[in-house]
Amino acid sequence: MTGQLLGFVGVGRMGGPMAHRLLDAGYRLCVYDVSEEATRPLVARGAQLAQSPADVASIAETVLISLPTPAIVREVVLGGNAGIINGSSIRTLIDLSTTGPGVASEVAAKLAERDIGWVDAPVSGGVTGAQAGTLAVMVSCPMPTYQALQPVLKTFGKLFHTGEKPGLAQTAKLANNMLAATALVATSEAMAMGVKAGLDAKVLIDIINVSSGRNSASQDKFPRAVLPRTFDFGFATALSHKDVRLCLDEAQNMGVPMLVGAAVLEMLAVTKARFGPDSDFTMVAKVLEEWAGVEIKG
Repeated sequence: MTGQLLGFVGVGRMGGPMAHRLLDAGYRLCVYDVSEEATRPLVARGAQLAQSPADVASIAETVLISLPTPAIVREVVLGGNAGIINGSSIRTLIDLSTTGPGVASEVAAKLAERDIGWVDAPVSGGVTGAQAGTLAVMVSCPMPTYQALQPVLKTFGKLFHTGEKPGLAQTAKLANNMLAATALVATSEAMAMGVKAGLDAKVLIDIINVSSGRNSASQDKFPRAVLPRTFDFGFATALSHKDVRLCLDEAQNMGVPMLVGAAVLEMLAVTKARFGPDSDFTMVAKVLEEWAGVEIKG
């Protein structure tokens, strides 16, 4: 039970469970979110409610953020008088978001001008992993900073130090999320074909999962969210589309072709247009169902 005071900005779908884990571990929190509904459960547990991101950074020396897009990260950290950069107490900012290495490098440079340390710490594992403390936490920052922050970051899951350069952890996260989306799209295509041929969806998934085609979608997303028809895995289509787009942009900048990734991006764009940006990204399977004239259930 450390009793250390931490700031946390962005306590929504992912940030909320992580903030609760910090409270469970004995940390004190000062929180801010644009949604009062998001902060209410944390305040009920004793967290201090701040009035702005800058307010959080004027109360806590170490501030964590979990935000949905690079533009929002840039605005929350650097924007106007309310930006975290204007806090009077902050010494270290930990970004748990997926922003891409470009924004990470930009924001890190701006913070360095104020002697504020930047830590990339994007996470993978979804809402379930955030609740259970089983996330993969990819971290890039100077080694002394990493060592000092390990007790905080281990609250969320398993740590991987990717290096000291700002953005390295973001690159790792983008590579992972592109693969996760690719598995979802490819598995949806294979399942639609199998069901249309007359295979039972549950039997086909069971076959795949003990064979060479098994992947994160076949092992987790389909059994949890597609076969039972709930489509509620917990990750928005717009966010998956954003992550894959960031990955392709970064690959292009480095001269790395991603032809498969481009097709995956297109499928996510179609899903977002058909079912909306807030739809669960497992709705990719629904798009394939409609095109194939089948229903993948079991």
